[in-house]
Amino acid sequence: MEQRISLITLGVESIARASVFYTRLGWQPSPLSNDNVTFFQAGGSIFGLYGQAALTADAGLAPETAPEGISARSSLAYNARTREEVDAVLKEAKDAGAEIVKPAEDTFWGGYSGYFADPDGHLWEVAWNPHFPIDEDGSIRLPE
Repeated sequence: MEQRISLITLGVESIARASVFYTRLGWQPSPLSNDNVTFFQAGGSIFGLYGQAALTADAGLAPETAPEGISARSSLAYNARTREEVDAVLKEAKDAGAEIVKPAEDTFWGGYSGYFADPDGHLWEVAWNPHFPIDEDGSIRLPE
């Protein structure tokens, strides 16, 4: 696993309210943003706002059955360069002591992703997204 973070996603109660807040701070939403998600380019990473319930569901967690200490209030993401790398990174994380929260699977947006929680319950998504190219240095850019 390369030492980088591709996306930081906050699970929010209201995407519209959160988007207005960040826009008032001077952040410019990506044209890819919609009623379900707002993306902002943040240097060589992406910052996202996603509905709290949708993030919980995407991670395969149900509030009443989530393992102790694991929350989907936010997630960090590592974008892999290939589908195969997703599986390799999830195995590497498990071998290092992570809990696999959701095994990798095909996604509705055309990619492949899974989730793990680190020993303190911080949620990581490991994803291959054919729509978000990764630069050689690991930077990720939203398509324009």
